[in-house]
Amino acid sequence: MKKKVLALSLAAAMAFSLAACGGGGEGGDSSTVANNQKPLVWFNRQPSNSETGALDMDALNFNEDTYYVGFDANQGAELQGQMILDYIKAHIDEIDKNGDGIIGYVLAIGDKGHNDSIARTRGVRSALGTAVKDDSGNVISEAVGTNVEGKATQVQDGKLEVNGKTYIIRELASQEMKNAAGATWDAPTAGNTIGTWVSSFGDKIDVVASNNDGMGMAMFNAWSNEAGVPTFGYDANSDAVAAIAEGYGGTISQHADVQAYLTLRVIRNALDGVDVQTGISTADEAGNVLSDQEYVYNAEERSFYALNVAVTEENYEEFLDSTVTWKPVSNQLDKETSPVKKVWLNTYNSADNFLGSTYKPLLKKYDDLLNLEVEYVDGDGQSEASITNRLGNPSAYDAFAINVIKTDNATSYTGLLQ
Repeated sequence: MKKKVLALSLAAAMAFSLAACGGGGEGGDSSTVANNQKPLVWFNRQPSNSETGALDMDALNFNEDTYYVGFDANQGAELQGQMILDYIKAHIDEIDKNGDGIIGYVLAIGDKGHNDSIARTRGVRSALGTAVKDDSGNVISEAVGTNVEGKATQVQDGKLEVNGKTYIIRELASQEMKNAAGATWDAPTAGNTIGTWVSSFGDKIDVVASNNDGMGMAMFNAWSNEAGVPTFGYDANSDAVAAIAEGYGGTISQHADVQAYLTLRVIRNALDGVDVQTGISTADEAGNVLSDQEYVYNAEERSFYALNVAVTEENYEEFLDSTVTWKPVSNQLDKETSPVKKVWLNTYNSADNFLGSTYKPLLKKYDDLLNLEVEYVDGDGQSEASITNRLGNPSAYDAFAINVIKTDNATSYTGLLQ
C-alpha cells in the first residue's frame, strides 16, 4: 500500500514539475521535447558571414526542423535597379535638372555586412552601369563616401543613350546609414545625411536610391519630395507606397504577406508532423496553397524565398495596404488537427519600419489562422543581448522564429537551445 501511495505521489510530483517548466498551449507540453529538437525558423536576416556572404549552414541545419524564410534578394535587387533605370529613361527630359548631362544619384546603404543590403547596392550599380567588380568577379558594394568628381575606385561612371543623346550616370555619394549607437538601416541618419549632401552638391542630385523604404522616406520627407527629385526604396511599406502619388519614384514589394505566412507555416507543419510543403506547394485541408510565382524553395540552403514585385506609379494602388494577408493562404486551420502551440518570435529592432509596420502585423494575422500563440519580442538593433536576455526559459515554447541583429551571430541563439 505504501509503495502504491509513493508511486502516485511521484507521478503527481512529476506532472507538476513538467507543468511548471512551461506548457505548449492546448496541443501538449513543450517540456517533453528537447529545446534543440524544436522547430526553428530564421527569418528576414539570413545567418551568414558578414564579410563573405557565405551562408551559416550550421545554423541552417541546427536540427531537422530548421529553415530560413526570406525573399529572393538578387531577383529583388535586379528589379530595383531596373525600376530606377526605366524611370530615368522615361523621364529623361526633366530628370537632369541642372542640364550638365550627368544623371547624379546618391545611395543610402542599410548594413554593409547584410546580404540583402549588399545585393541591393549591387543591383542598383549593375543596372545603372556604375558597377565595378573585384578580383573575384563580384560587384563591389562598399560605400564611396562622396564622389562628385567621379574618381572613386569602388564605382565607375555609367553611360546611357536616350533619344540619340548620351548621358553620364554617376554615383555622387553613398554611405552606410548607421547611428552613433551602432544601429544600422537607420532612418534618422539617412534624413540627416541627405541634408549634408544637399548642402554640398544638392544641385547635382537627380535621383535618390535607398536600400529600404525607411531610409528612403526619411530622405524623401527631409528634402527630395519638396525638391521634386525621385526617390526609390525597397519593402513597399504603406507610407512609401502612398507617397508614390506625391512623387516617390517607386519601391519593391518583397511579398511580405507570403514571407510572414511561410515563417509561421513552416513551424506549424513541423509541429503537426506533416510534410514541410503542406499548405505551401501542396494544398492543406483548408485549401491554403502558394504558386511557384510567389516563392521558390532551395533545398540545399533549407530556405524559402518569396519573389519580389516592382511597385510604381502604374500599380501602386494595389499595394496601399501592406498588412493584408495573401488571399490564397488566408484560410483558418482546424484546431483538432492543428492544436494551439506556443512560439517565441523576435524582431531585431523595435524601430525597424518594415518589420514593425508591415511584417509583424501580418504575422499577428497569420498566427490566429494557424492556431499559434506567439510571444513577440523586439530587440534594440544593436546588441544581440537585447533579445537573448529575454529568452530565459526556452522550455516554455514549442518552437522559435528568430530575426538576428547581426547575420554572424546565430550561435548567440542556438547556444541557448542546446
